[in-house]
Amino acid sequence: MSSSRPRRTAVPVRAAAVAGAVAVLLAGATACGASAEDDSDPEHRTFPVAGGTLTVDSDDSTLEIIAADSNAAGKVEVTRWFQGSVVVGSDPKVTWSMTGDRLKLRVKCSGMVANCAAKHRIEVPRGITVKVEEGDGSVRARGFEDPLEISTGDGSVDVTDSTGPLTVRTGDGSIHADVTSREIRAQTGDGSVDLALGAVPDLVDSRTGDGSVTIALPAATYRVTTQTGDGSVNVSVPRAESSAHVVNARTGDGKVTVRTAN
Repeated sequence: MSSSRPRRTAVPVRAAAVAGAVAVLLAGATACGASAEDDSDPEHRTFPVAGGTLTVDSDDSTLEIIAADSNAAGKVEVTRWFQGSVVVGSDPKVTWSMTGDRLKLRVKCSGMVANCAAKHRIEVPRGITVKVEEGDGSVRARGFEDPLEISTGDGSVDVTDSTGPLTVRTGDGSIHADVTSREIRAQTGDGSVDLALGAVPDLVDSRTGDGSVTIALPAATYRVTTQTGDGSVNVSVPRAESSAHVVNARTGDGKVTVRTAN
C-alpha cells in the first residue's frame, strides 16, 4: 500500500535574502526623509538675465528668492543644496539652465526607493520683475521693490520686506505676507491667508477655499467686502463705501478678520 505526501516547495535562500534586504531598505527610506539642509557643500552658479524680467521655473524644490543690491547688473546668483539617493532606479539628478529670461530648475528622482530634496537660493538684482512658477515646494521671497508674482501647485508662500505689487497663488498651502505693497492679490485652494500691511494699500484681494483669512491694515478708512461659507466675520477697521482703499476677504470655510495693525 502506498501513501502520497504533499510536495513542499522551498524558497531559495538567495531570493529570500534579497526580498528581506529590499524590505529593510524600504523601511529605512520611509523612516527618514532626505533634507537639503544636510548638504554641507552647496554649488554656486551665476546666470545672465536678459532684459528686465526673470521667470523662475522650478518643478520640485524649496525656493528662497532675494532682491539683492550687491549683484552685478544683469546677473542672477544661484546657490543649490541637494541630497538624494535612489536604491532601485536611475541615479538622482539636478539641473539648472537659463534660456532668455527663464531660469529652469529640475530635480529627477524616481525609482522603487527614491529619496531626494533640493533647495535653491536665488539672488536677483534690483530693478527686475520676477515671476515664480513652482510645481511642488515652498517659496520665500524678500526685499522686492518691483512686481513679484508667485504661483505654486503645492507649498506655502512667505513674502517679507517688499513694496512692489504682489500676486500669490497656491493650490495647497498657506500664504503669509508682511509687506508695504500698495496692491496685493493672494489666493489659495486650501490654507490660511495672513497679510500684514505696513502702508495703506489701494487694493487687497484675498481668497481661500478652506482656511482663515486675517488682514492687518494701517489706520485708514477702507471699502471692505467679506464672505465666508462657514465661519465668523470680524471687521474692526473704519469702513466707507466711497473709500479708494479696497479690501476683499473671502473664504469657503473659515474665519475672516480685518483689523487695524497693532
